[in-house]
Amino acid sequence: MTPRSFLLTAELADYVQASSEPVDAVMADLIRETAEMAERGEASPTMQIAPEQGVLMRLLTRALGARRAIEIGTFTGFSALCIAEGLPEDGSLLCLDRSEEWTAVARRYWERAGVADRIELRLGDALATLRELPAEETFDLAFVDADKTGYAAYVEELHPRLTGNGVVLLDNTLRGGQVLDPEDESDSALASLNAALATDPRWETVLLPLADGLTLLRKR
Repeated sequence: MTPRSFLLTAELADYVQASSEPVDAVMADLIRETAEMAERGEASPTMQIAPEQGVLMRLLTRALGARRAIEIGTFTGFSALCIAEGLPEDGSLLCLDRSEEWTAVARRYWERAGVADRIELRLGDALATLRELPAEETFDLAFVDADKTGYAAYVEELHPRLTGNGVVLLDNTLRGGQVLDPEDESDSALASLNAALATDPRWETVLLPLADGLTLLRKR
């Protein structure tokens, strides 16, 4: 079968973004500042999601009618900003991250966008923090973009804390194609998780070739 999806060239990536709803001014400034950090060697340029992925996440948050969301791995806050903008005014997003330095950038932009009151940031070990939360159906939406070897544990801990029909988004699940021929522990961890999720009866699963791979899980 001829694949219908493919990885984008730079020209097609520009076309995709031009053919989608654009990011707003605050988001554009955050993307620019994060890129400048990467140029100075203060962060990896691959740690921030693509602009079109952010627009999709905002759209999904709205379309799902999500009121409570959780994010594991916040970095400089672009993905959190997208989710928060998709939430209703009384919605909430819990962000888990380790870095005070990177999330300080995030806080500035959340304030500028007027969504800081919807976001709670907890610094520390994300898995330990997640396990401290009540094991009851709480979140309508979850986004995971953190240590790849921890994804399987995050998915396990999220399941009882997700509402029925709740959705989990897992980033970087293609690992630049290295899931086919793992080169390191992170590649192997995601290759194993991808295989397990495809047959896990608790989830409806699709892995999309968006950016570096975006897996959507719906809790059955």
